[in-house]
Amino acid sequence: MPRSFRDPDGTPAGGRPNGGTARGRGARSAAVPLVAAALVVPLLTAGTQAADRSGPGTLQRQFAAEADRYHVPESVLLGVSYLQSRWDTHQGAPSVSGGYGPMHLTDARTALASSRSAGHAGTEDARGDTARPARVAEEPPRPGAAGKLPARLRTLERAAGLTGLSRSALRSSPAANVRGGAALLADAQKRLGHRPSTDPADWYEAVAAFPGGGHGDPDAKAFANDVFDVIRQGERRTTDTGETVTLEPAPKLRTPKAAGRPGTGLSDASEAAECPRSVDCEWLPAPYEKWTDSSGAEDYGNHDKARRPFSQKIDYIVVHDTEATYETTLGLVSDPTYVSWNYTLRASDGHIAQHVRTKDAAWHAGNWYVNSTSVGLEHEGFLTDPDAWFTEAMYRSSARLVRYLAAKYDIPLDRQHVLGHDNVPASTASGVKGMHTDPGPYWDWEHYFQLLGKPFTPKAGPKSGVVTIRPSYDENEPVFTGCDSSGRPCAAHGSSAVRLHQAPDASSPLVNDVGLRPDGSPATTGVNDTGARATAGQQYAVAERKGAWTAIWYLGRKAWFHNPARQPVAVPGRGTLIEPREGRDEITVYGRAYPEADAYPQGVPVQALSPLPYKVAAGQRYVAGLKTPGEYLYAVAYDPGAEKFQVVRGRQQYYQIQLGHRVAFVKADDVRVVR
Repeated sequence: MPRSFRDPDGTPAGGRPNGGTARGRGARSAAVPLVAAALVVPLLTAGTQAADRSGPGTLQRQFAAEADRYHVPESVLLGVSYLQSRWDTHQGAPSVSGGYGPMHLTDARTALASSRSAGHAGTEDARGDTARPARVAEEPPRPGAAGKLPARLRTLERAAGLTGLSRSALRSSPAANVRGGAALLADAQKRLGHRPSTDPADWYEAVAAFPGGGHGDPDAKAFANDVFDVIRQGERRTTDTGETVTLEPAPKLRTPKAAGRPGTGLSDASEAAECPRSVDCEWLPAPYEKWTDSSGAEDYGNHDKARRPFSQKIDYIVVHDTEATYETTLGLVSDPTYVSWNYTLRASDGHIAQHVRTKDAAWHAGNWYVNSTSVGLEHEGFLTDPDAWFTEAMYRSSARLVRYLAAKYDIPLDRQHVLGHDNVPASTASGVKGMHTDPGPYWDWEHYFQLLGKPFTPKAGPKSGVVTIRPSYDENEPVFTGCDSSGRPCAAHGSSAVRLHQAPDASSPLVNDVGLRPDGSPATTGVNDTGARATAGQQYAVAERKGAWTAIWYLGRKAWFHNPARQPVAVPGRGTLIEPREGRDEITVYGRAYPEADAYPQGVPVQALSPLPYKVAAGQRYVAGLKTPGEYLYAVAYDPGAEKFQVVRGRQQYYQIQLGHRVAFVKADDVRVVR
């Protein structure tokens, strides 16, 4: 994967309290094809004109007026907009695919000009196998604006031609943006040879083509099916401008029979992608082949053959962001000298490309133990461009893929098994500083798990010994820095992250991560600094409560966050806790669950049980995830037949724990379980 391949609370230091202004940018988008890597565009951020904030009900009336003007059913216009942006304006800031406003009209050149993405920290070995030389992914190239862009990245230009409105107005005015979207839908209907109709079912193909501005593939059905599902179910939401928009349910709406459900689009079963039928998905294989470097040394890439789940159980799904555009990302994964991941998801329409079979081990997470037991999902996006919002279409497509994988491989849908790349531990102490930090604090974990059908709800009483982190994404706006080189704070934005302090006081320093800062200095507000951060869905053991503050055990110490009863950022949880076994003052923490030395057969080098620079002391408790025997996948040579790899299993059992922002492992013999 590109750069990702090294991969309120109350008032955080310099931050905004829980009651701060809601910005609500949890949005999503629309469609289509592949272009040469030279044409790609990254995106975006704030810097465009602020969207106008109108009075209550104005946006609802605008949808009705423009639907009437262009003879488009209002429910269709509302449904398409919901799949694009959830009706948010994002204050005129573009999405990760250059889309503006409620209708996500794309103007990639303008978005590129305002982009300030600075990538994210990390120099990790994506493979994470200390038995082999490091495979570090280069920073992906920042694409330029030269060349002709695909139609899906310039729908705003077409909307300007259809409406006579200026591009500036279409970017910054919600009313103009809605008009542009209605015009594109009407034009798509006309291009397809269909007459205007009051029946939403007659607009199915136009909806499918919409993300490409009428030039999209009307056979790309996943987007249209999602829109029709939204229309059938109905939606009601308060947008980022404070308006309430309602789409009344239409449960009897039919989906045209000829449309069917999307498939892989491939007739050869041997080349079919492993995806649910409810998404648009294709097989674009990553190369597994030998190559020779400039010194004449032979190597191979860019993944390893295995036979999962028969060789090893798949325990994890790892969520990444690409730090590059979709086209650039596909170019990188098709390079045998680069690294790999299993799937890439496109922002504009949620389209999925699979590159590595789930049975094989991709090189994506920076920890070989996790790589050998996980599936990696790359999402088009930019961690340090907070206003380059992730699209609803991509969130939904990703959630469908994750549900499919979880059901197929019996993976629990919780935050101990569905990890961000920034939750994966380093393999060794020396690797802690180099681990990647994507998808970062702007990924909406709460919304994602709602789509997964596993919302973060209270599971116990108010005095429970476990809490589940759950800030209100739209209202939670901790201040972050480091999104660019200017020194200014990042744009205010909703976040899944809660800041952790050394004392129950917003002015106290943030906690210290000794792995990142051995000198004991506190963590910072940097967008890539995970040293004092808890994220939505993560569970921790309660260490103490004091007024509106809650302390959790975190990286071997108490960490405090503001958790007022009226605006809590965590809910009571339930889980299995572990603590050091009686008589143990402290226990060692590991970044991988490897077998004991005498479990390795002849010919397989023993992998050291390398401790991380953290300790779990007596009296501390941590929430436990899976219990697993030590395992090591030995696959260090080119092996197209998948016959030479070996899986070493030991007697030593481990518990995975939520140690800090990242998970870690402790030996089962060192702890006792508290239920």
